[in-house]
Amino acid sequence: MATAATLNPAEAEKLEKLKAATAALNQISENEKSGFINLIARYLSGEAQYVDWSKIQTPTDEVVVPYDTLAPVSEDPAETKKLLDKLVVLKLNGGLGTTMGCTGPKSVIEVRNGLTFLDLIVIQIETLNKKYGCNVPLLLMNSFNTHDDTLKIVEKYAKSNIEIHTFNQSQYPRLVVEDFMPLPSKGNTGKDAWYPPGHGDVFPSLMNSGKLDALLSQGKEYVFVANSDNLGAVVDLKILNHLISNKNEYCMEVTPKTLADVKGGTLISYEGRVQLLEIAQVPDEHVNEFKSIEKFKIFNTNNLWVNLKAIKRLVQESALKMEIIPNPKEVDGVKVLQLETAAGAAIRFFDRAIGINVPRSRFLPVKATSDLLLVQSDLYTLSDDGYVVRNEARKNPTNPTIELGPEFKKVGNFLSRFKSIPSIVELDSLKVSGDVWFGSGITLKGKVTITAKPGTKLEIPDRAVIADKVINGPEDI
Repeated sequence: MATAATLNPAEAEKLEKLKAATAALNQISENEKSGFINLIARYLSGEAQYVDWSKIQTPTDEVVVPYDTLAPVSEDPAETKKLLDKLVVLKLNGGLGTTMGCTGPKSVIEVRNGLTFLDLIVIQIETLNKKYGCNVPLLLMNSFNTHDDTLKIVEKYAKSNIEIHTFNQSQYPRLVVEDFMPLPSKGNTGKDAWYPPGHGDVFPSLMNSGKLDALLSQGKEYVFVANSDNLGAVVDLKILNHLISNKNEYCMEVTPKTLADVKGGTLISYEGRVQLLEIAQVPDEHVNEFKSIEKFKIFNTNNLWVNLKAIKRLVQESALKMEIIPNPKEVDGVKVLQLETAAGAAIRFFDRAIGINVPRSRFLPVKATSDLLLVQSDLYTLSDDGYVVRNEARKNPTNPTIELGPEFKKVGNFLSRFKSIPSIVELDSLKVSGDVWFGSGITLKGKVTITAKPGTKLEIPDRAVIADKVINGPEDI
């Protein structure tokens, strides 16, 4: 931890004042207070965020293992049960579906056949537990924004054969930029005064909640961490088997980068260790190189597999000093700062850490309604065990690019504008802008652009087949 000794006198004084103000905040625990002050101290000491570009090396296949080279898993169900009995699944469930116009946790958005992200996750784990007679628990890391709603939602799974645990990630006060004091001590005591400090907080929160020790006492060894909105993040026995056999304390799933992923973090070899390189750490003159898919061919899916004992050791040693991501915001006209960390950045602190270059099917996030259109369409089907499976009739290995205008941004609006989701198995790209409404049974192929003129409503009739067209009015259909 950066001590006051590494700070200049002005910064040290700033930190002392902040410490005193934070000590008086009775809404958060002592663990949260010390975690917050540690983060601020590291930020003030100006720990080097940039990497030395000349030292970056492309990781070898030993460091980023190709998925096809993983050993097959034993056909014996008893062996599979042994593997699964060491596993815990943890979903990052702190996000609200605000970008998609939803008020509650994003994981309760309906994805397919009336089932939500959370329903699918539960079905997947239930199926494993039933099939192998094992006990894989599900942990949900909530934020103070999603905690109460999630507790109500998980009640509906009470009768399932799956243990569901919830715990909260830390709650830190937002910092007022002007005087470097916590926003809650200014009389703003609402939710806006606080923030969850990014998913890098999963490791200390797992420990502070008491869940980590409870899992270790049950003989659990690995946790599979993934975003709750990534439909491709399902338990993979080959990966688990590889990590246990090779005693890897940490594994990040990466996948080949397409032009849609140019901002995603990538893995590099740096000073003899594997490390996550995020766009924020790239010196300005190298940003274009970072975004190229020639030099950096893979990106982080945020599917992470981590050894539980190693988490405990590193949290106890306060060794997880992940890069700090400053996130400036404004609350009621007041400029505030929130400092966050990312779980992927922890890779360099674990022993024998690796990446595994997985098929693109393991990365299917739903960040916007354009992603929802993909997963609700005939491009995917839903299997009985809760997996979203890509349609083999689609020959192109990449998904169509879809851009929907602001009229489609909120889930409610999106759903009301489609009588049924069009067939897009042969679609390359779709761009929709303006007041456009889709009938049922429509087929879209090739490159399609649909633009309603300002002030006019454009309806695409039932069963229309539109291939490689630009549509600006009814006469073009």
